[in-house]
Amino acid sequence: MKNPTLIKGTLVKRYQRFLVNIRLENGKTITAACPNTGSMKSCSEPGSPVLMSRDDNPNRKFPFTWEMTQVNNVWVGINTSVPNKLIHRAVKKGQIPELTGYSNIQTEVKYGENSRIDLLLSNGEKRCYVEIKSVTLVEDKIAYFPDAVSTRGQKHLAELKNVVEQGHRAVLLFLVQRNDAEFFKPETAIDPDFAAGLKDASEHGVEILVYLANVSIEEITLGKSIPFALE
Repeated sequence: MKNPTLIKGTLVKRYQRFLVNIRLENGKTITAACPNTGSMKSCSEPGSPVLMSRDDNPNRKFPFTWEMTQVNNVWVGINTSVPNKLIHRAVKKGQIPELTGYSNIQTEVKYGENSRIDLLLSNGEKRCYVEIKSVTLVEDKIAYFPDAVSTRGQKHLAELKNVVEQGHRAVLLFLVQRNDAEFFKPETAIDPDFAAGLKDASEHGVEILVYLANVSIEEITLGKSIPFALE
């Protein structure tokens, strides 16, 4: 995925969850939208280099959107809408071996209890439900999810289990929006219920995939898959 023209800045502070103050290269400080509802642990340190996109739609209150931050000289994508778009394109191009063999791809299809699946792959009666999660937290080359308690994520695990019970495939795909991780684990210290639910879902047939993203100023592309442990 090619990035739009991105604007450089320096993070001043994140506040009210969806807003961030960023100092531009000309010294002016602006308010930008933060498209990430997590805690953004390790990715929102004041003084960090950041990149923003700009949308001059007059209906927008804040034209700037925070897109990336630099952590230990690594660019990290923090926009949680990016993984769905990237994985959708990758599946269409056959770049994810585990998700090939389907002739039809749908997005945001209703399922479960008032939920929408990120991708529904099908081929005749054959169905595969794919839920995608964005990961930004990496410590000592280990990627962790979630970075905040995720009751929504817990709900998705239960609904994916139900999909398997109905005789379909269910896949939970974690996209790490950076390329400096070598392993993945659920973050038990932050959300033990999600961690326990992930292990239970896996034991009941929900498939787990973890992929890295190659994040740069110019583009974000799908990287390699990495191993994981659920303990």
